[in-house]
Amino acid sequence: EHSICICRGALVSTAIQYSHSTVIDREAIALLVYRFYDEVRADPRLGPSFEAVLADHWATHLPRMVEFWSTLVLSTRSFSGNVFSKHMALDGITPQHFERWLTLWFATTGRLFSAPVAERFQTMALGIARNIHRGYFNDDADFARITAGLRHAGH
Repeated sequence: EHSICICRGALVSTAIQYSHSTVIDREAIALLVYRFYDEVRADPRLGPSFEAVLADHWATHLPRMVEFWSTLVLSTRSFSGNVFSKHMALDGITPQHFERWLTLWFATTGRLFSAPVAERFQTMALGIARNIHRGYFNDDADFARITAGLRHAGH
């Protein structure tokens, strides 16, 4: 068991190394998670929602997200938790939150990884987002609209 600590300075050099990479390892996942959530926090739609929930907990949340994605992609089994129930407890979530989250995820994975690797992360994210979207809205047609918009945007 080892932990990941990525400082902002290290992200710059690591980002160059992983640009359009075909490598999926723990370091690549950490880079993705930290880069992605930097964008989420700066986003006018998502940032306030995430800050309202996480505020002073980013330092513990981001490593958990690294473990979550490592468990999904690398089968590390280093994450345990109920993602669905955690998200169902949040108020004020709209379909536009899903659309924006997925747009940022697709853009970030597309910048960091080769197309096959990015598509792997994107497919997993779509499955997770679809299940959580169903939990909130029970509207597969709306989720299909969101995913069609992603494809139309070239993601």
